Amino acid sequence: MKTTVVAIIFFSLMNSAFSQKAMDVNTNVLLGEWKLDMSPQDKSDTNFAIMRITSVDNKEMKGTFYRKGVALKNGKINTQLGIIYGALTSGDNSGQYNTAFYFENGKLYGTTHALNRGFLSVWVAEKVE
Repeated sequence: MKTTVVAIIFFSLMNSAFSQKAMDVNTNVLLGEWKLDMSPQDKSDTNFAIMRITSVDNKEMKGTFYRKGVALKNGKINTQLGIIYGALTSGDNSGQYNTAFYFENGKLYGTTHALNRGFLSVWVAEKVE
């Protein structure tokens, strides 16, 4: 019985700690313009894209991705582990893209999967604005 009570208290405290950590995350750090280095392994190239996050509200985000005017769609944010994770879809004349990222130490680390073009790009983004 005593072990059960201790276990209940422990798991209650852990759940509360994780919930509090998620609530303390400031998702507004995502707002602004981000320059995505689409080939971070090669510092000599100029292969980059731009993501502009214009609003973050109720676990959703809006903005543009890749080129000006290409709307970021289905933008979602998750902070339940105390880390900001994001996912979105976008598209242009070449097809649809699925993108996911996480925020750490002032940078975004992510991937973009081009469904119709058969590639997965790994990227790192820095805020430019």
